[in-house]
Amino acid sequence: MEEILRKESKRFLSLDVFRGLTICLMIVVNTPGTGANLYPYLVHANWFGFTLADLVFPSFLFAMGNAMSFSMGKLKSAPPSFVWKKILKRTFLIFLIGYLMYWFPFFQQTNGSWELKPFSETRVMGVLQRIALCYFFASIIFYYLSQRVALILSGIILLAYWVILYVFGEPGGVLDMATNAVTKLDLSLLGEGHIYKKDSIPFDPEGVLSTLPAIVNVLAGYMAGVFVQQKGKSYEGISKLLIVGFLLASLALWWDLVFPISKKLWTSSFVLYTIGLDLSVMAILIYAIEIQNLKFGVKFFDVFGKNPLFIYLFSELFYVSLRQIKTSSGLDLFEWVSENIFQNVFPGAFGALITALVFMLLCWGLGWWLDKYRIYIKI
Repeated sequence: MEEILRKESKRFLSLDVFRGLTICLMIVVNTPGTGANLYPYLVHANWFGFTLADLVFPSFLFAMGNAMSFSMGKLKSAPPSFVWKKILKRTFLIFLIGYLMYWFPFFQQTNGSWELKPFSETRVMGVLQRIALCYFFASIIFYYLSQRVALILSGIILLAYWVILYVFGEPGGVLDMATNAVTKLDLSLLGEGHIYKKDSIPFDPEGVLSTLPAIVNVLAGYMAGVFVQQKGKSYEGISKLLIVGFLLASLALWWDLVFPISKKLWTSSFVLYTIGLDLSVMAILIYAIEIQNLKFGVKFFDVFGKNPLFIYLFSELFYVSLRQIKTSSGLDLFEWVSENIFQNVFPGAFGALITALVFMLLCWGLGWWLDKYRIYIKI
């Protein structure tokens, strides 16, 4: 991780806002208040189905692909040794930070004494780890292959993933949480101690196998970014983005009939649906910001977009830290603030949302301070 000054580039402001919007929503979804039920659209679908919360992570991968479309141009002219060193370094760094984030705060209290949290109980995969792996494979694909080949490869990946789940899942339960191919591979490779345990059974929504189709979200973001650079600021470009977005979302809903949309399994229909929605949102933002010169809210989301991974990392560590501080009431500090302050003023789901929004604004404050002093931390 290194601190660098942001250089002027031809990157569209609308794409920075798109990325900032995904970070903003990611923080809100990840840090809801306690003491009340949550709005359903801010909670991930239990298994099959789709909510606003399910759109956030694939949108960030899509936005990462957008950003790569601006940087890969220089890398394509660089020698392979330099490119591989850069890609491997960034992949390792993001993956390691993601792993350490789940290990944090590293120590736990057992029988009144503090001890190091055992490696055997630490989750290996996760959000940043998936980002790292998707970045690695997408970078290699676009360094060596053309966009046309990448598009064909995307289709092959989505179809292959469909086949893998149905061939290697247990008969009668190929898409069930306990018996699908994703769960079986994660348990085989990682072991139960290293996967996510906060669902109804040990199951990792960012597991090894389900990372495969997630690569396509990055590939699509890259190709969309290239298209935007060529025709993005025209009505023709916006129209084509909306048309393709509509067609992909429609195809996804058709595919959903036989291969259900599921964020936790990251099914191929889920990939197409989220790409279709992201293309549509991106087209709307380009029209509003680049053509109509909309100013309202742009600066707010652009702050998130300038230090996206660092602000996300800070939000996770800040949240975990608050949950570690116990109060005399028996609640942790985050719970105490949510239930004794926000729930008293705004009872119910609205209070839980306000808690998340206030937490998000605190993270935004850090981003604003970094931007004010032109500090841009690249992870």
